[in-house]
Amino acid sequence: MKQSFLQQLAPLQARVRNQWRDSPAQQLWQAWLQELQAMLPANVRARLMPKVRVRLLDWPLPEALPPMTGERLILMLPASMVLAQPLQLPLAALRDLHSVVGFELDKYTPYPREQMQYVARVTGKGKTLAQVLLVAILRERLQPIINSCREQGLSLYAVDARHANGERLNVDLLPADMKPAAAGSARLPRFLAVACGVLLLTCMVLWLDARTARVEAMQAHVDEQRSQVQAVQNLRRELNNTQGAARYLAQQKAAQPTTSSVLADLTGCLGADTWVEQLEIADGGSVSITGQSAKASALIGRMKDCRTLSDAQFQGIIQPDAQTGKERFSLRAQLRKETANAP
Repeated sequence: MKQSFLQQLAPLQARVRNQWRDSPAQQLWQAWLQELQAMLPANVRARLMPKVRVRLLDWPLPEALPPMTGERLILMLPASMVLAQPLQLPLAALRDLHSVVGFELDKYTPYPREQMQYVARVTGKGKTLAQVLLVAILRERLQPIINSCREQGLSLYAVDARHANGERLNVDLLPADMKPAAAGSARLPRFLAVACGVLLLTCMVLWLDARTARVEAMQAHVDEQRSQVQAVQNLRRELNNTQGAARYLAQQKAAQPTTSSVLADLTGCLGADTWVEQLEIADGGSVSITGQSAKASALIGRMKDCRTLSDAQFQGIIQPDAQTGKERFSLRAQLRKETANAP
């Protein structure tokens, strides 16, 4: 699965690599790096950015290989093993050169694109056309060569090829999944990468600091206005709540019987043989009555005649009082809503 993913990613890597290699930005980047390197002392430059030696190995390999330590090994294939075809393509094709050449590959080889390892390198540009060098080789021919190098303990940095005159084609036919892990990072000195990052970060911080100061000033002004608006809204809300609560209390108070009318009503309903020791009227209209009566069990029936109370029921049990000879009781009832305003 990993190999399949890398194969799918290979065209994108090749396209980015080719565009970067042939772009003016890459030339400016290299020139700037050289200027930075020249500014460093020689001993510091040698310690931080040691030069990497490159060794070219022509295929087929010699029987006796010299010792190789810390070198980038580039395998050079003979011209007879690869297809080197110059092409002329529109400049628009350079945006996705690898894919465009892949679609045109069947014009130059009898093999499908999936069986070929190919690289396209821009060699020149005109007003409307670009000169491109296509270098391709069968995967089934390239893979045994790479395997043979590995068996001999060689870690290839790249696979290049020679022109018929012996010159390098300056391409890399090594599949992306076989490239050394450090091959990409070795091209950019770590020290310079850190320096570039610090400079870029400093510029971003200064720019963001100026922007932040302006945004904070605007935000403070907006927050002040928002606070004023919020204060007005809170005051209006409190006023509405106060008015609503006042109306509600007035309605509740107007809908409930007065305490004097409740006492007068209880006097008539409970009878002369009953007296009330405690009377509590809650805000919700709940009435608690505690007292003594000669016939406490009959009080529920008597209270049905009360005009101001309803839903009377005992709380707890009826207990006889030894001192008075009466029965102690506790009742709970509900105030009736007055209908004085009803038609």
